[in-house]
Amino acid sequence: MSKAIEIAHLCKNYGRHRGIIDVSFEVEKGDIFGFIGPNGAGKSTTIRSMLGFLRIDSGSIRILGMDSEREQEEILKRVGYMPSEAWFYPSMRVRDVIRYAADVRGMDCREEAERICSILKVDTTKRIRELSLGNRKKVSIVCAMQHRPKLFIFDEPTSGLDPLIQKRFFDLIDGYVAAGATCLLSTHVLSEVNRYCRHAAIMREGRLTMLDSPDIDDEAFLKFYEEEEVLS
Repeated sequence: MSKAIEIAHLCKNYGRHRGIIDVSFEVEKGDIFGFIGPNGAGKSTTIRSMLGFLRIDSGSIRILGMDSEREQEEILKRVGYMPSEAWFYPSMRVRDVIRYAADVRGMDCREEAERICSILKVDTTKRIRELSLGNRKKVSIVCAMQHRPKLFIFDEPTSGLDPLIQKRFFDLIDGYVAAGATCLLSTHVLSEVNRYCRHAAIMREGRLTMLDSPDIDDEAFLKFYEEEEVLS
């Protein structure tokens, strides 16, 4: 099995509100795949469908060779998911949040968690309510990475992170991918896709377009959207 993600003709309808329409793409194992698009384009809906958090209307989703609906529990054990919003119980200390995330999976992740915390400069003694957005993001990264998953799915992971921590975050991803993992990076930051991703696709108003190359600049990105507006 060479595919980490296989999505075919995925549709999710929200009635009057935009959903996702006939989305199909595949991500090879060992890839860093950029999932580009503005807020509201359908990226998060696609990701939540992939993880079985949303019931799809039609189509099929396989993650690491498993069906996203029938085998959700097993998929979640092997995936490191970081949502766009880093929400935790505000009274909990960082170390307890990280340990809880490991306990949910029934794993001892202390060694890897300590390594990531050291790299990202995470203060595990503080309470969540004392943290800035960027520091909450770092806690979310640790929770997603500490169990060394086969597949990482990051939804807007770098907002709020300073440039040094962003660089260290991508260094960590490169290390995991070199060891056999796969990464899907959902973002609207083109420079991240250009620098770190090997393949990419653009979401726009619930539809997806594969790119021949992830190397796309701001001007080309805007031109793509203008052309799509004319065609739609």
